[in-house]
Amino acid sequence: MSPPNRFDKTQQWRRIFYSLRTSILIWYVLLLTCSAFLSTLVIRQVLLARLEARHATSLLQEVKEFRVLANGKDPNTGKPFQHNLKALFKVFLNRNIPDDDEFLIAIIEGEIDRSSPRALPEPLKQNSELIQYFGKLTQPEQGARETAVGTILYRAAPIIRDETHGVFVVAQLTAGERQEVNEAMAVIIQVKIFVIIGAAILAWLVAGRTLTPLHLLTETARSIRESDLTRRIPVKGSDEVAELATTFNEMLDRLQAAFSSQRNFINDASHELRTPITIIRGHLELMGDDPQEREETVALVTDELDRMSRFIDDLLLLAKAEQPNFLKLERLDLTTLVAEIYSKAIALSTDRHWQIDRHSPGAIIADRQRLTQAMINLAQNATQHTTTGDTIALGCMQRHNWVRLWVRDTGEGISLADQQRIFERFARTTKSQRRSEGAGLGLAIVRAIAQAHGGKIELSSRPHRGSTFTIVLPIEPTSEISSHE
Repeated sequence: MSPPNRFDKTQQWRRIFYSLRTSILIWYVLLLTCSAFLSTLVIRQVLLARLEARHATSLLQEVKEFRVLANGKDPNTGKPFQHNLKALFKVFLNRNIPDDDEFLIAIIEGEIDRSSPRALPEPLKQNSELIQYFGKLTQPEQGARETAVGTILYRAAPIIRDETHGVFVVAQLTAGERQEVNEAMAVIIQVKIFVIIGAAILAWLVAGRTLTPLHLLTETARSIRESDLTRRIPVKGSDEVAELATTFNEMLDRLQAAFSSQRNFINDASHELRTPITIIRGHLELMGDDPQEREETVALVTDELDRMSRFIDDLLLLAKAEQPNFLKLERLDLTTLVAEIYSKAIALSTDRHWQIDRHSPGAIIADRQRLTQAMINLAQNATQHTTTGDTIALGCMQRHNWVRLWVRDTGEGISLADQQRIFERFARTTKSQRRSEGAGLGLAIVRAIAQAHGGKIELSSRPHRGSTFTIVLPIEPTSEISSHE
């Protein structure tokens, strides 16, 4: 065995990379990654928004508590805090314990009187720019400041007692909790990466299993040959892939039937053509110089050539039946149509008893020549399966949106086994001992004409009880037929 060549390996990798399975995996991972990225951003924004809302609520609560106390009494002396600003700040800061990274600051005349906790970050220490700003406030204020240690949220409540100016400030340093949010996001991202990797592996396996019917379809398509159309794809489940496999199997059934019909057609056609050619060649080879013998041979050869010509005309007609311009539609009066067909049919055999069963008044949109040809073919077929004195009847009946045209005879009838096949090309009844002038295409032509009109052919027959062939046609042509005209 020769070692695989580099080109084959390259082709194999290209097939894997550009395969449907790989495309599904890539799109799945991209979708999963995008959704994970967007969801992480949304989660972070939600957490930060909730953090800011909690901080704002906490700052507001501290200021409200301070105002309540400022309007009350000193618990130590029982006197209002109207004149003792230092005592007010002392009582409030001793009573309240700040949250993490929260700072309560009391400023009197621009200087920090006390704070809780005592250790303050650099931006909130004495003589800092922010403390000097707070010390000058005369109106309540809230806001945020960007500093070297991060964002500081604050609420300031100025208060004046006996011309002493004080400011109560509650500040919140958000850098720590923001860092916690970021660390939580980092953990979430790591977890999602592992989830995406696991999901990708699972998606690869599931995609391979899901696409197995497509691989079977490809293998089946590659293995199909004209001589073997028997392979089918096993169908499992009822999803879209199963539906595709079912449709492909149905297509193979149609192809198998078409190829089988084609082979039978070629075999039968070649047999039908070989016989007259053999007869013509044999008589021409044996033809002598006798004028009478020459005349007989020419007559026989001419007859065989005429039969071949009729056979070829029938084949061309069947081929044209599949063309869009096969029909030339017009409005036909049913009574007139049946009368015309009857007058032509009685000339086929003068020793049969011809009659019209029934003809309903009305009209139909159809091709006069094709319908006449179909009915004459049925009448000709009836003469070949009846004997002298048998009845052959024509009839027509309109019911709802359909018209039924029939040819009935009291001849030998057709067995049930033959009824299933006589409309096929080159088919004849199994018990027929006659040598027909045709090639078994007459009933196939009738069926083709009926189907071209959007109708069908029906047969009712019993051995020794006669037969009735009925052409069933719609009164109005279908949209597909009309669009061809």
